Amino acid sequence: MTSEVVAAASVPVPGRAQRVREIATERRGLRGALLPILHAVQHELGYVDQPDVAVIADVLNLSVAEVHGVVTFYKDFRRAPAGRTTVAICQAEACRSVGAVALADHARAALGCAFGETTPDQRITLEEIFCFGNCALGPAVQVGDRLHGRVTPTRLDALLGEAR
Repeated sequence: MTSEVVAAASVPVPGRAQRVREIATERRGLRGALLPILHAVQHELGYVDQPDVAVIADVLNLSVAEVHGVVTFYKDFRRAPAGRTTVAICQAEACRSVGAVALADHARAALGCAFGETTPDQRITLEEIFCFGNCALGPAVQVGDRLHGRVTPTRLDALLGEAR
């Protein structure tokens, strides 16, 4: 992730801290509340910003380091806003055996970003997934909410063109 994206993500959004506090407070009584809180923040607000970490830590009486450690350990949590469209490429064994590694290399080159990053124009976020359950039709790629099977570099280029 580029430093510009991280810096942009950390610009205070009016009312965000209050909403994060509400989300955390509503769920703090759950068993293992941290993960459901983080998922809820990301679902509603799009990502878990660094200032959110301090608010959640305060509500749960945890250290900022503990919450930060969980956010950075799990790839499911974004620390910056995602692009308009998310493109996820399966990297599980079945898809890798039929070309997913080369497809991922092609995607990174075509988009100019790595897994977990967003294109400079903020249109596409590239992610790696470890199994869509579409193993017989690998390599599998999800563009937005739509799953595609047997994706070749040429087909991926067409899908990326549509996403842009």
